[in-house]
Amino acid sequence: MQYSKDVEKMVCVCKGAHHGPAPIPEEGKWVQSKAITDISGLTHGVGWCAPQQGACKLTLNVKDGIIQEALVETLGCSGMTHSAAMAAEILPGKTLLEALNTDLVCDAINCAMRELFLQIAYGRTQSAFSEGGLPIGAGLEDLGKGLRSQVGTMYSTKAKGVRYLEMAEGYVTRLGLDKNNEVIGYEFVHLGKMMEAIRKGVSAEEALKKATNNYGRFNDAVKYIDPREE
Repeated sequence: MQYSKDVEKMVCVCKGAHHGPAPIPEEGKWVQSKAITDISGLTHGVGWCAPQQGACKLTLNVKDGIIQEALVETLGCSGMTHSAAMAAEILPGKTLLEALNTDLVCDAINCAMRELFLQIAYGRTQSAFSEGGLPIGAGLEDLGKGLRSQVGTMYSTKAKGVRYLEMAEGYVTRLGLDKNNEVIGYEFVHLGKMMEAIRKGVSAEEALKKATNNYGRFNDAVKYIDPREE
């Protein structure tokens, strides 16, 4: 260690405060976090790329500073989906500090990792007050039937109004309109359930029928439109 002459000639004053870092809530206990291995928790972070064309929701389950589980969900950019595939392979097994300083292929995923690191390092995880935290596999609970991300896709114009394209319930096939041409319900196909049925040997036509449902006052509509064609 090198010291300047100004520092070398100073009188030594003893440090009085030795209380350490403030404890943070971590999986049902209070932890004075002094090293990466002191940190555990499951939480989410959201990131976006520089041109803000796409976004990423990242979920990590961390035990003793090491990432044990990763869920990478991306939206709005085709290239970002391939980046997510690589990031999901890269993340498990790394320490939080390694992950923070790793090229996760895409701006949005790197940004999500940064935001998520801050939450975990400051004890703001979803499992902060859950004794023992959450088991590996808890990240999958964010996904619905058939393990598909929760997606909402809506489009609208002043000239022609709104079009519901995809909801949490599924892929919207028809909108129900009342006599004023206002949306009062919609029909949807739950793609996760449909694909699960097809994988189990159900015919595509039968699986489609079983996975089709509606929401709202769809059956009371006076007109039905295809939101992608009409």
